[in-house]
Amino acid sequence: MRDLPIALIGAGPMGLACAKLLVEQGIAFQGFELHSDVGGLWDIEGPRSTMYASAHLISSKTKTEFRDFPMEAGVADYPKHSVLKGYFRAFADRFDLRRHFRFGAEVQRCEPLGAGHWRVVWREAGEEHAGEFSGVMIANGTLSEPNMPTFPGAFTGELIHSAQYRHPDQMRGKRVLVIGGGNSGCDIAVDAAHHGEGADLSLRRGYHFVPKYIFGKPADTIGGAIKLPMWLKRRVDGMILRWFTGDPQRVGFPAPDHKLYESHPVVNSLAIFHAGHGDIRVRPDIARLEGKRVVFTDGTSDDYDLIIAATGYLLHYPFIDRALLNWQGAAPHLYLNCLHPERDDLFVMGMIEATGLGWQGRHEQAEMVVRYLKGLRAGDPAAQAIKAQKAAGFGRLTGGMTYIDLPRMAYYVERDTYRAALAKHITALGG
Repeated sequence: MRDLPIALIGAGPMGLACAKLLVEQGIAFQGFELHSDVGGLWDIEGPRSTMYASAHLISSKTKTEFRDFPMEAGVADYPKHSVLKGYFRAFADRFDLRRHFRFGAEVQRCEPLGAGHWRVVWREAGEEHAGEFSGVMIANGTLSEPNMPTFPGAFTGELIHSAQYRHPDQMRGKRVLVIGGGNSGCDIAVDAAHHGEGADLSLRRGYHFVPKYIFGKPADTIGGAIKLPMWLKRRVDGMILRWFTGDPQRVGFPAPDHKLYESHPVVNSLAIFHAGHGDIRVRPDIARLEGKRVVFTDGTSDDYDLIIAATGYLLHYPFIDRALLNWQGAAPHLYLNCLHPERDDLFVMGMIEATGLGWQGRHEQAEMVVRYLKGLRAGDPAAQAIKAQKAAGFGRLTGGMTYIDLPRMAYYVERDTYRAALAKHITALGG
């Protein structure tokens, strides 16, 4: 069955990286993309995009871009989503990737017929189609299935997830409560401060805040030349953050319940700025809903017209049986977050988060997987060694970090540890 193509699901950043590497290594594949073009969630018009009008990168362009396709010099340090949509379309043009994809094609089912033999069913132009493939690469992203909270009582105003938020016009003339203080939650609370009748931010826990600029430069470009032990890095970085963000608790944010880097930090200075000006009120967790009134856990309450739950996303692979993905807890348990411990014809691509990993880190994941697949077909000893290693058991590459127990952290890794492991395998595989 090795002469059959690989089925590649998704043409967002991860799918494009996979397609590029598959072409370079001469492995046949067929791509499937629900939208009419490439870009994934970065195309706000996409059917499953969770983008909103004010969204920008939270990491700087030079720390996020693909190494062999840098963004143009005139692009801002933290580009807007529309600029990134153009970037991914230019990437597809540069490496001639569109011809490998079926657009407007929604994968319905992926069914194994045997080792190295799959049946994939998809819907395209209103009709169902099926084909046979030698393997499946899932690259449909991690930020499309809303994690919607529930609360006692009922709300008679408008209650939506941030996935349904697109434009500040949705807030005009409304008293807005945003639930969740991650990067999206803080962005949306700032939008509410500018465009709503009122802006409150309900938080269950505290966060570490990182400014976008330090000494006039993007924060993620400062330091890093010397590798520090984590205890010292926390101390140094914590001191720098206090210099530039002050004390978020002073303006109402709760203290974090975790150490720096044990969860994804919030890269936002404006939320603290507006809280300090009284434009955003920080409220505790919600106890219950009573019509348009929200009662908080400290006994206070207030009325709202619109509640936006910026409570994150769940991994979602609806077209394949969960049992096939070695699911454990909130995420599939895979070697290097992508290789199945037993199967060599099923890969989950891009199911990875790490501070500062960027799209280049995901490109490296794709290179390792594609080279591994090619090595298996050629009988390469290095590929056989990886096969044995993943079958023998493994842990997530946390670099000794203890990440907080949340669904969004279930597939988080420590960047340097992870990239070093990828680099070792890529080198062994001839890269």
